[in-house]
Amino acid sequence: MKSAEEIMNMLEAFDLTGSLRDAGELAGVSHHTVGRYVAAREAGSLSDRPAARPRLIDEFLPKVEEWIDRSGGRLRADVAHDKLVALGFTGSERSTRRAVAAVKRNYRLGRVRVHRPWVTEPGMWLQYDFGDGPVIQGAKTTLFVAWLAWSRFRVVLAIRDKTAPSVMAALDVTLRRIGGAPTYLLTDNEKTVTTEHVAGVPVRNTQIVEFSKHYGLTVHTCVPCDPASKGGSESSVKIAKADLVPKDTNLLEQYETFADLEAACAVFCEQVNARVHRVTRRAPVEMLAEEAARLHPVPVAPHTVAFGLSRTVPAKTPMVSFEAGQYSVPSHLLGQVVWVRVHGQGADE
Repeated sequence: MKSAEEIMNMLEAFDLTGSLRDAGELAGVSHHTVGRYVAAREAGSLSDRPAARPRLIDEFLPKVEEWIDRSGGRLRADVAHDKLVALGFTGSERSTRRAVAAVKRNYRLGRVRVHRPWVTEPGMWLQYDFGDGPVIQGAKTTLFVAWLAWSRFRVVLAIRDKTAPSVMAALDVTLRRIGGAPTYLLTDNEKTVTTEHVAGVPVRNTQIVEFSKHYGLTVHTCVPCDPASKGGSESSVKIAKADLVPKDTNLLEQYETFADLEAACAVFCEQVNARVHRVTRRAPVEMLAEEAARLHPVPVAPHTVAFGLSRTVPAKTPMVSFEAGQYSVPSHLLGQVVWVRVHGQGADE
C-alpha cells in the first residue's frame, strides 16, 4: 500500500513524462503500479487505502452482529471465536478479534449517550449524595454532600451513618444553611428513599414521604446505576473526598475526633463557596443570595425523623435503651417520649 505522498509523486511523474515506464523509474516503483493508480484516477476512484479482499469471516459477520446486539455490545472476542469455530469457522482468533472490534464500533455509533448542558432554574433543584469519610478512632464516617444546582452552592456535613435519622437531620441542616427549601430534591435509590421498584416505578419510603411533605418539596431519584443523571452531586463528592479524606495525595493528618472532621467540613464549604465557579464565573455564595428569593421557607421546627428514634422514658426510671445500652435522661422527662440518635464518636459522642 502506497502513501498519499507516493501516489502523488507517481501521478506527477506520469503527467510529466506521459510514459508508465519512465514515471515508474522516476518514482522508484514498477510501471504496473503507476498504471494501476493512473487508471484509478481516470475512473475517479483514487484512494490510498488497499482494495478490499474477501475474508474467511465475512460469511459469519451476520452471526457476530447478532451476538453483539443480544449482548448489548459486551460479548468478548474469545467467546465469539469459540462460537464461530463450532459453526465451522477456520480463521484465526486474531481475525475474530478484529471483526468483533469493528462490529462493536458500528454498534456503539448509534447508541452513544449525548450529554447536553443542564439549564437550571433558581430555586428548583437540590441534589445530595454520600461519600466514604475517614475512619476516626476505628469507626467509619460518611460525608453528606448537597449541591444546589443553579448557584452551585455546596454543603458538606460529616455524619455517623446513612440511617434515616442521620440523613434527614443532615437535610434539615442543609435547608437551613441555604436559607430555604427548593422545589425538587434529587438523590440515589437508597433504602431511606426508595424501598423497591415495581414495574420500573420507585416505591418511596414512608418516612421520606412524610419528610418531603413537612418541608414542602418533591423527592425524585435518579435512574438506577446511572450516576450521570445527578452529575453535580457526584462531582461534589469527588472534590470533597479529595480535600477532606486523608490520603497520600493531600498529606492530611488523621482526624483525632469527630468534631475535627466537622470543623474541616465547615472550612471546606467556606472555601469552595467563596471561590469563583469556572462555569458561572461567579462565586456560589453570591449566587445563593439571589437564589434564596426563589426558595420556599423552611418550617421552624424540624421533622421528628431528624431527631432520631423515639423512646418512652419510664415513669420512675429516667433511663432509655438504645443500641444495647442504657442512657440517662433528665428526670423531668419521666413518662414522656424522647428522641435518641448517635452523633460523633468517642469523647464527642
